[in-house]
Amino acid sequence: MPELPEVEALRVFLDENLTGKEIARVLPLAVSVLKTYDPPLAALEGGTVTGIARRGKFLDIGVGPLHLITHLARAGWLHWKDSFPAAPPRPGKGPLALRTVLTGGDGFDLTEAGTTKRLAVYVVHDPAEVPGIARLGPDPLDASFDRDAFAALLAGERRRIKGALRDQSLIAGIGNAYSDEILHAAKMSPFTLTASLTDDEITRLYTALRTILRDAVARSSGMAAGKLKAEKKSGLRVHGRTGEPCPVCGDIIREVSFSDFSLQYCPTCQTGGRPLADRRLSRLLK
Repeated sequence: MPELPEVEALRVFLDENLTGKEIARVLPLAVSVLKTYDPPLAALEGGTVTGIARRGKFLDIGVGPLHLITHLARAGWLHWKDSFPAAPPRPGKGPLALRTVLTGGDGFDLTEAGTTKRLAVYVVHDPAEVPGIARLGPDPLDASFDRDAFAALLAGERRRIKGALRDQSLIAGIGNAYSDEILHAAKMSPFTLTASLTDDEITRLYTALRTILRDAVARSSGMAAGKLKAEKKSGLRVHGRTGEPCPVCGDIIREVSFSDFSLQYCPTCQTGGRPLADRRLSRLLK
């Protein structure tokens, strides 16, 4: 799933390649992708792109007075095209979900792999009309998001830190992958309860959060959209690396699986050398 660093890199890429250009047509090709109907997609045609914003994991393309907003979900992606085939694509065939063509002949496709369709596209007058944006917490890379602001957010929480970091209404933009990376860098178990965190642990966690996200954004900066997925994977130290040696201590990366996601961690770095229990037990094995 694209998270804050990849979406930020897409924002920069689109700002350089899309801003100031006119939209010729927008073609929805998957029934599930469009979440709003008024204004219609056709209202974007003939409009000029005024700028690109990132709101958590959402991409916000300003087109005149309107906003074309997309959330790439777990398996969605944006593909920039310098040109398109003359024949229009057939709806419902393959992963193609939406095509946006500019008057210059270039543009982008939105695709979604797999059978679970969660990619979402909205056309709105105000980004706050999108429910997912309206509930977003603060952006962790914002200048105002300091250590004290982070501590204040956690003060009212009573749950595991892994879930708190992934909660978009608490902190915008962090997903499964980067929460694993942040917790590994902070040397903290994903099952640590937020209510148990000491001041020193909060400081360590905040420092890891900012460092991991800033480094990931820096690595992705200036990359073409097509290279961002590979860059994300290459930069991850524990997430998606079950069975591999930890790059810090050499212990074997382990995994805990849930119904719709899995987390990865290093026992030596994060849990005192003890593997985490089965998810139903939610505690450390003795």
